[in-house]
Amino acid sequence: MPLASAIALHAGERPHAPAFRMEGRVFSYGELAARSGRVLHAIESSAARAIERSVLSGRTRLIALETGNDPLFAAAFIAATAGGNCAALIDPHLPQASRERMKAQLRPEIVVRADGDLLHLDVPSTGQSLALDAFDGSSPISVGDGDEPFLVVFTSGTTGEPKAIIRDRRSWRVSLATGQGFFGIGRETTTYAPGPLAHGLTLYALAECLHAGAEFIGARHFDPAEALNEISTFGARRLVLVPTMLRRLCEQAGDPTYSAVEKITVAGAKLTTADREMAARAFPGAEVTEYYGASELGFITVSQAADKQSPTAVGKAFPGVRLSVLDDEGNALPAGETGTIFVESELIADGYISGDDGTGFCRRGTLATVGDLGHLDRDGTLHLLGRAGGMVVSGGNNIYPSEVELVIMAAAGVDAALVLGLDHPDLGSELAAIIQPNGTFEEAALARHLADALPRYKHPRKIWLCRRMPLTASGKIAARELRQWIAKEDPALERLV
Repeated sequence: MPLASAIALHAGERPHAPAFRMEGRVFSYGELAARSGRVLHAIESSAARAIERSVLSGRTRLIALETGNDPLFAAAFIAATAGGNCAALIDPHLPQASRERMKAQLRPEIVVRADGDLLHLDVPSTGQSLALDAFDGSSPISVGDGDEPFLVVFTSGTTGEPKAIIRDRRSWRVSLATGQGFFGIGRETTTYAPGPLAHGLTLYALAECLHAGAEFIGARHFDPAEALNEISTFGARRLVLVPTMLRRLCEQAGDPTYSAVEKITVAGAKLTTADREMAARAFPGAEVTEYYGASELGFITVSQAADKQSPTAVGKAFPGVRLSVLDDEGNALPAGETGTIFVESELIADGYISGDDGTGFCRRGTLATVGDLGHLDRDGTLHLLGRAGGMVVSGGNNIYPSEVELVIMAAAGVDAALVLGLDHPDLGSELAAIIQPNGTFEEAALARHLADALPRYKHPRKIWLCRRMPLTASGKIAARELRQWIAKEDPALERLV
């Protein structure tokens, strides 16, 4: 069912049911539908003033949403993805220079941004800016054609410069219909997802809730204590978040446990055995599901507690997805041999709008890849080793940092880890690791663990401890900041090896 149709259905059948909650404000489905109509009217009125077309060249109207996690985000997203519109999500936490380059690349007809408690609509081609309250009227939320572009999200390429990915309506409709059954999402599945709505994990959780008629609870900023209070107060049954956020919730939880939570969905990085044990203590009634995916490819694999657990295993193919591992000539590799992971499914994006750095997403017939490397077991379990562009060559040996990270994360006393390559005058590159330890960390135990799990050439030659890893807005480890800390010998890093 199209998202616009789902909103209309729920607003008609259950107008008073809560739909979107954030920062003490809650919109019922009836209120959300009404507010979305007002935002759409403002978008249409403002777009009529635009004197230049976007990069989409008139295929649809391009609306950049630069609101961040705002109580009016859901209404703005519904309006910006109504029939004839395509939404482009820009994270306001990015540096201004990056955001300006993103908007220059897209040339949107309208930019919607938050200013205090108000939404403002900017018309870049004329320099005009009007507050939402300046518009009086409402427009019906129409359903767009399945082939119509409706969403642009950004992902970082190997150069670090964001690349714009465009997706059509049909791929998300298939994904929502499949995911609703697979994840067991119904009207009663109140979901707490505190991450940035400009990023895929949290945005998709919102779409899942609105599609199913469930309540979505978001947060402007993630705070573990406040998060647990909201989970308890509003009876959240499902959590959707990245591993770092789950760890901090579990650390904060203590007693009593939060037994009402039934499902925890995690993506963005792999959970460790210790993570799962902490989650079982804090949320004893919750089934934990991890998924591996990419903005360009959608869902790829899923993994649950009963599935094979290892530092590199990321589960089996998501329903409707076919996996292949190919060599450089495009030949299928047998089980156990490492190559490039390819995906065939209806969830694949249309590709990059522009700004492609020549790596990442590419197609080979009906298959597509983002350059991730791995291998398949005979039972269909996929093992993820890293991305070709991220490989470190040290002393002639090819090393995938993500493989080493996963091994370190499985060691006792480790809460988080980042592995990267540093320039070395003799070896070319040397492997380095930054580890966030907990109270049980022991250097000797880590050394034994590495010796048991990896050949010597894959052991980091330099290791630092960092008591609190810097994080990006999406809750992932801020690798660029850590590289800067290494370069300037920041005291936040404690040299171990």
